[in-house]
Amino acid sequence: MPNRPISLTCIMCPRGCTLTVDENNVVTGHKCGRGPKYAISELAEPKRELATTVRLVNSAFRRLPVKVSGEVSKEQIPAIMAYSNTITVQAPVKMGDVIVKNVLNLGVDLIATCDMHLK
Repeated sequence: MPNRPISLTCIMCPRGCTLTVDENNVVTGHKCGRGPKYAISELAEPKRELATTVRLVNSAFRRLPVKVSGEVSKEQIPAIMAYSNTITVQAPVKMGDVIVKNVLNLGVDLIATCDMHLK
């Protein structure tokens, strides 16, 4: 952690509190209990949920919406996005189907977020 106060906007609830983290990891500015945990985690290793699409064939739609089953490091997002562009799925697909298990050995699966039927 840097030796100076850091400011960031909390994304854990709709309030969007401006948080400040000092050199001793003391977090101020939060209006709910989730702010301090978020701030420390965000400074240590920022993680995000990720939703994207993959190619779909045998359907009226060309793309299938998918998401990762858990949070991934922000640094891993470009690799996951590039990999998702190489995937082609055949319809029919059910919401919740695992499209790719253990994506890039990151410990998360790529999961369909809606049903897609045949043409």
